[in-house]
Amino acid sequence: MTRVGGGHRPYSPRCAMPAEDDTACSSRQAERGDVISLGSTANLSFYLANYYDFLAFVSTVEEINNSSELLPNLTLGFHIYDSCNNPLFVFRAAMNIFSGLDTVIPNYRCKTSGSLAAIIEGLSAEESSQISKVFRIYHYPQISYISQNPFMSDVLKFPYFYRTVPSELHLCTGILRLLKHFSWTWVGIIASNDDSSVRAVQILKEGIEQNNGCTEFIEMFPHTSVVPPEKINKISDSIHSSSANVIIIYCNREYIWNLYQHINIMQIPGKIWITTGEWDVSSTYSLEFSMKKNVLTFTMVNKNIPSILKFVQEVNPTLFPSNRYTQIWWRGLCDSRCSESVRRSCKTKETVSILHCDNKYFGSSYRVYNAVYALAHALHDMVMSESGKNTTRSEESQKVSDYLPWKLHHYMKNIHFKNVLGEEIFFDENGDFSIDYEIANIIHLLNRTERTEIIGSYSPHALSGQDFIINEKAIVWESSFTQTPPQSKCSQSCPPGFRKMARKEEPICCYDCAPCPDGEISSQNDMDDCIKCPEDQWSNQKRDACIRKVITFLSYEEPLGISVTLISTFFCFISALILGIFIKYRHTPIVKANNRNLSYILLISLMLCFLSSLIFIGHPDKLTCILRQVVFGITFSISLSSILAKTITVVIAFQATKPKSKLRNWMGSSLSNSIVLCCSLLQILLCLVWMCTAPPLPYLNAESEMGTIAIECNEGSIIAFYCVLGYLGFLAAISFIVAFLARNLPDSFNEAKYITFSMLVFCSVWVSFIPTYLSTRGKYMVAVETFAILASSAGLLGCIFIPKCYRILLRPEKNHKKYLTRYVNT
Repeated sequence: MTRVGGGHRPYSPRCAMPAEDDTACSSRQAERGDVISLGSTANLSFYLANYYDFLAFVSTVEEINNSSELLPNLTLGFHIYDSCNNPLFVFRAAMNIFSGLDTVIPNYRCKTSGSLAAIIEGLSAEESSQISKVFRIYHYPQISYISQNPFMSDVLKFPYFYRTVPSELHLCTGILRLLKHFSWTWVGIIASNDDSSVRAVQILKEGIEQNNGCTEFIEMFPHTSVVPPEKINKISDSIHSSSANVIIIYCNREYIWNLYQHINIMQIPGKIWITTGEWDVSSTYSLEFSMKKNVLTFTMVNKNIPSILKFVQEVNPTLFPSNRYTQIWWRGLCDSRCSESVRRSCKTKETVSILHCDNKYFGSSYRVYNAVYALAHALHDMVMSESGKNTTRSEESQKVSDYLPWKLHHYMKNIHFKNVLGEEIFFDENGDFSIDYEIANIIHLLNRTERTEIIGSYSPHALSGQDFIINEKAIVWESSFTQTPPQSKCSQSCPPGFRKMARKEEPICCYDCAPCPDGEISSQNDMDDCIKCPEDQWSNQKRDACIRKVITFLSYEEPLGISVTLISTFFCFISALILGIFIKYRHTPIVKANNRNLSYILLISLMLCFLSSLIFIGHPDKLTCILRQVVFGITFSISLSSILAKTITVVIAFQATKPKSKLRNWMGSSLSNSIVLCCSLLQILLCLVWMCTAPPLPYLNAESEMGTIAIECNEGSIIAFYCVLGYLGFLAAISFIVAFLARNLPDSFNEAKYITFSMLVFCSVWVSFIPTYLSTRGKYMVAVETFAILASSAGLLGCIFIPKCYRILLRPEKNHKKYLTRYVNT
C-alpha cells in the first residue's frame, strides 16, 4: 500500500502484507498537512493482464499528482496488496489497511501517514462481495474495476460500492441476444458455484426459457483450487453426451483453469463455446488443448490510454519490485512484434514464446484509469465544497481527515466528468458504470498462434435496434459443421404450414411438427400455434398463407345445374305434351270421366312445379330467395288441391249413382273448383304471413363447405318454412286417404288407384327430403330441394297421367262410353 503525502509507505508484492522496503512513487509533497491514503488490493500473480493493471494504477496516480488542476494541494498515495487468490489473505489485507500495521489489531489504527480515502480493488466477484462487508463497517468507498457481481447493484446491501465495469446483468442480456440472433435454443451451461455465477446462470436459464429455448444441462463446479474427480467426470460426461451444439462457460478467469486442467473441452468436436471472460489460455497452458475455432467470447471494450502506454514504454523497471517473472515480462516488451506505442528500446533483441504486448492485455487498464480518476474527482469536489464553506477555519481543522470517509461517499455518487478520451464518466443510481461489450471470435491457427477477430458488439444503453450488432461473415466456423451458421436445437425447425407439438415429459423446445388444420396457417418457422384465417379466407394447400374463399352457388354452368335444367325442361315438356293430348282428346269419355278441367289445372300446376326448380339455380338475390319458396309452396298446393278435388269428385260420382242419393246435388264443377280455390288460398295466406314477418334472404355461409363461401337463401322463419311443408303434407295425406278408400271402384272409370300410388311417391320423396336437406350444406342443399321438387312432380305426372295417355293413344278401343258403361253395370 503506497501513500503519498507527509510520509511515505513502501510497496512490495507480498501476499496481503505491507511493504518492507521504501520506494518513492511520487516526488511531490502536499503543501498542506492533509494526507490521503488510497488502498488497493490487486492480484499480482503471474497473469499478464494484472501486471498491466498494476502499472496503469501507478501511472494514473503519478499523472494526477503531477497535475496542478485536479488536486493542487493534495497528494495521492497508495498501498498495494496481493490477495494471492486466497480469501483469508483478502481479509488480512483489509485489516492491515485499516490498522496500518503488519500485525492485525481490530479497531486500532497506527496513523503514520495520510488518511485512508477509499479502496480500489481488482478482486473476483466472490472476494469483492466478501471484503465489501468489512469496508461497509467503516463507510469506506469501494471501487472495483473487475467485479461484475449482479448482487452488488443493490445499494441497500452495498451502499458504498462502486465499479467502473457494468453489472453482469448486461452481460447475460448480451449472451441471450446472441442466442436469439442465431436461434440457438438448445444449450448447456458450465459455471462455477460462486454467488455471482449462480445468479447469472439463473438469469440465463430464465432468459433462454422466455425465448422458447431450453438448457440441456447445467453443471456447476467448485470455485476452489481442487475440483473433486467425480464432478470432473460428471461434467465431462455431460459435454460428451450432449446433443446441444452451444455450451456457455460462465465463470471468472481464476476458476476456468480448474476446468481446463482436467477436461480438454476445446478438443470436443462440433461444439460452440460462449465464454464470458478475458482469458489468456495460452499464457499458462499448452495450445494443444485449445486448437478449436468455435469460441465466441464477450469482453468489455478495450481502450488504450496514451499516457499509460507511454509510462509502460518509458518507466525504469528498477523502481518496482523484481523477480524472475517480472524480469521476463519486461524483456517481453523488447520483442519486435510489439506495437511501437508500447515497445521498449533494449540492448538485446529477445523474442518470447508468449507475446503479452497485444492490446487484449490492456483491457482492464482502462477501467483502472477511470477508477482512480473517479476517486480523484470526488476528492476534488469534496475539498472544494468544504473549503468554500469554511474559509475561516485553521489549517489544522481543515485536514482531509475531517471529511473522510463517509463524506466522500456523497461526492462519489455525484461525480460527472470527461476522461482523457472525451468520454462521460459517471456512476448510475446503482453505482455501476456503462461500458459496451465486444463479441470476439478466438481463432487458433495451425501454426499454434491465436487470432482474435471482433465480430460484433453489445451496447446495453444504446437505442433499441442499435444495441446489438453481429457480423456473421467475419466468424470462422469449424469445418465439421455442415451448416453455417451452425444450429443448436433439440428438434428441427417446423416449417411454415406446421406448428410445434410438445413432447410429453420433455422440455418445451423438444417438440414434433404437426400440420395446421384446414382453415389455419403458420407463416413462420417454429410457430407455437396456427393462426385461423379470416372468415372470408381459407388456407392454401401448403397451409402457409390465407387465400380468398371461392364463392359458390348452384349455377347453370356446372354439371349439377345443367342436369337440373335439362330434367326440369324435359318434364315440363312432357307435361305440356300431355296437356296437349288431353285438349285434343277432350271429348273422349276417359278425359271427360276424370274431370278434364281439374286435369288441365293439375297439368298446368305441374308444369309450373317443374319450372320453379329453375329459380333455385343461379346467383341468389333478395327477389329469387322470396320467389323460390313462394312459387314452390303455391304451385304444389294447387297441384295437391287438384288431386284432392279429383279424388273427392270420383267418390261423389259413384255415390251419386245410388237411388235416392242426396249427393247428386253436389255434382258439377263448382265443388271441385271450390276445393282447389280454398286449399290454394290457405297456402297463399301462409306464404303472405311468412313474407311479411321473416322472409327468406340471401346470406354468405362461410361454414358450409371448407374453403368456400356459399351464397344461400336462408329460410327466414324456420317455423313458417315447415308450416308450408306441413300444409303440403296435410293435403297429400288427405288425398292419399280418400284415394285409398276409393281404390276398389271400377277400374275403367276410377283413377283413385293411380292417385293412391302418386301420393305414396309424393310422401316418400318429401319424407326422405327432410333429413337429407338438414344434413347437406351449401349448393348441395339447394340441389336436394330441386331434386325433391322434380321427383315428386314427376311422380304425380307419371302415376296419374301416363296410364290415361296409354289408353288414349295406344288402346283407343277402350276409350268409348260403351266400354266404360259395361264395366260400371258389372
